[in-house]
Amino acid sequence: MGLDLIIIIKAIIIAIVEGLTEFIPVSSTGHMILVGNAINFRGEFADMFQVVIQLGAILAVVVLYWKKISDSVIEFFKCIFTLGKKGQTGFKFGINVLIGCIPMGIVGVVFYKQIKSLFNLQSVIVGLLVGGFLLLIVENFFRKRKNKAVKNIDDITPMQALKVGVFQVLAVWPGMSRSASTIMGGWVAGLSTPVAAEFSFFLAVPAMVGSSAKDLFEFNYSIMTPTLWVALIVGFIVAFVVSIIVMDKFVTFLKKKPMRVFAIYRVAVGVLLAVLVFTKVITLVA
Repeated sequence: MGLDLIIIIKAIIIAIVEGLTEFIPVSSTGHMILVGNAINFRGEFADMFQVVIQLGAILAVVVLYWKKISDSVIEFFKCIFTLGKKGQTGFKFGINVLIGCIPMGIVGVVFYKQIKSLFNLQSVIVGLLVGGFLLLIVENFFRKRKNKAVKNIDDITPMQALKVGVFQVLAVWPGMSRSASTIMGGWVAGLSTPVAAEFSFFLAVPAMVGSSAKDLFEFNYSIMTPTLWVALIVGFIVAFVVSIIVMDKFVTFLKKKPMRVFAIYRVAVGVLLAVLVFTKVITLVA
């Protein structure tokens, strides 16, 4: 049986969307739902596919920040085994990441089914609009403190990490964006925009691996065909490559420019979609 190239091409499109949007504040999940509806890439495999390619994006974080991650892990255990005499920086960083993941972990476990029920077009429209306006408001208010903001990721305090983690919970609503939520949390906590963005990358690793594990464990793999396996592997690779490029460019952008361009984009897309739904040009798909 030959491969279905149409399915593979659709998978590549979704993977590119994931790579482009996972780490910028516009909502990767929201965009994958939108594009998936537009190209008719939906169903049980599509849901699992989105989970797997998000892990491809997470691998991009590990590769791009490998030195920071590996050094921190080594220092974390060194600090434990030397009773705090060595490796304090890596230990503190590791604890901050764990603290930042606690709120999302609790909400994700307790409200898993309710969160999954939100994955639809109408939720995305609301998330894009609300998140866009919040991004404008929070940035306008807190960027005034940028001269006093934390400019080194190792200077983040546990309380600041917790504040970022609390804001990350907003990302359970499709369209809100995990990146936007954590960066807004970083502003509120007193972090500079580049540091808030980079900390959001690290928080994404345990948060997304944890949220993906249950979905992958429960997936019915008996439906897989050679075409679907190829689509899955190609999609993972594409999401990984695109994510690495976007992450590097995004941090460079944030060192020079404000984030309002992303907020304006979100609101514009949200309004356009709302108009298209209201005029029945497009229909809501659960």
